[in-house]
Amino acid sequence: MPKLSFQTDLRADGPIYYCSQTCREPALRGATVPCSICGTSFAPSLAVHVSEDEQGRHFYCSPECRRVAQPVAPTKKAPKARAIAVLNQKGGTAKTTTAVCVAAGLARLGHPTLLLDLDPQGNVGASLGITSPRSAYHLLERGVSAQACAHRERENLDIITADEGLAAAEIALARSNGRDRTHRLKDRLSSLEGYSYVVLDCAPALSVLNHNALVYAGEVLIPVSCDYLALVGVKQVLRTLRRIGELTGKPVRIAGVVPTFYDVRNRASTEALGYLRKTFGARTFPPVRVNTKLAEAPSHKKTVYEHAPDSHGARDYIRVVEWLRTGEGAASQTKAA
Repeated sequence: MPKLSFQTDLRADGPIYYCSQTCREPALRGATVPCSICGTSFAPSLAVHVSEDEQGRHFYCSPECRRVAQPVAPTKKAPKARAIAVLNQKGGTAKTTTAVCVAAGLARLGHPTLLLDLDPQGNVGASLGITSPRSAYHLLERGVSAQACAHRERENLDIITADEGLAAAEIALARSNGRDRTHRLKDRLSSLEGYSYVVLDCAPALSVLNHNALVYAGEVLIPVSCDYLALVGVKQVLRTLRRIGELTGKPVRIAGVVPTFYDVRNRASTEALGYLRKTFGARTFPPVRVNTKLAEAPSHKKTVYEHAPDSHGARDYIRVVEWLRTGEGAASQTKAA
């Protein structure tokens, strides 16, 4: 009964069968040959003993010698997820809206994405109608894995929610010493696999949680509302990024600046956009226009793409996502000044 590939030889006049390697190659019957790996003389009798390639015929006295000649190719390690912290120390800049729209937009484009809420207010979960028994508090304070804390809400989109318990985790972090104080989040997410992107929604504050987020992400997306006070807030963010870069020895990259609440009819908006473009150049993303659909979507527990896919808000944020994707790997390496 033919069971091995060498036992059948398909020819034009029909198949020919062999019960053994020696019957297929009579010249080998009773002959001994040296092993091509260890040099041991032996009489080949099995298919595993012989191989052919462009360099000729090779003999192997054992499966171990054959494995030495044909090592198993190492498994390629999955590429590390691109982690982006959405941060502005000033409130009211559409930070959570930007984090949700960017994460949902990446997921809609087929990229497995994790959205992690690091704001004790828990606006990500409230915006999407998500309640979960495990949150960012359990990740940071209880040591529960990110996979166990993540809630699969949409295709390609997992979410780790936050609640007031995260404030307790922040207090514990502030009281800790050494590396754990600033690197706990990075350590907790070090074994994270299966995602192309990790988006972190940071609280509008100078906090140890935000420090952890920036140490892990190393890349920041800054939403800026088009008004004067928001521009002042940008300078504070840049100082924070510079300090963290000095502490860690690794500059925090600016993935981009997203102008929000842009109104072309408002002079303050056009002046603010001009200032951002002058300051950040190509890192200034297309502006997100004032749009009621963006404000309505959370009340329906939906993303803007689900609530109003043809709205200005949905189209503007998809442009932001496209700019973020095409700029991948090309984020500025320059220290924030």
